[in-house]
Amino acid sequence: MPEEEVVELKFRLYDGSDMGPFRYSPSSTVSMLKDRIFAEWPKDKKIIPKSANDIKLISAGRILENNRTVGQCRVPLGELPKGVIITMHVVVQPPLLKAKTEKKVDELPRKHICACSIL
Repeated sequence: MPEEEVVELKFRLYDGSDMGPFRYSPSSTVSMLKDRIFAEWPKDKKIIPKSANDIKLISAGRILENNRTVGQCRVPLGELPKGVIITMHVVVQPPLLKAKTEKKVDELPRKHICACSIL
């Protein structure tokens, strides 16, 4: 019986330390990876995500979307030899609150200063 294909991933945190390697099937979603990272996040780190949504995964220079599978995210480098572990970078970025961070142009104070000279 053929062995099911698995992908070995490790996750590089902001301080250079690693989590893993972990084994995933190619049908695992990025959202599932984030859930596991959140559940196993080291408690001794200065920056701790509040939820799995605060975690961004970067692979091959691209931020991975939650609905994509591990199989879809792999770089098309051809067949990787067995035992190769793929490293994904983990960034903790809490979602910004739009109501507090965005200012509408109409809300900015207007100062009517005219420096025109009519001769």
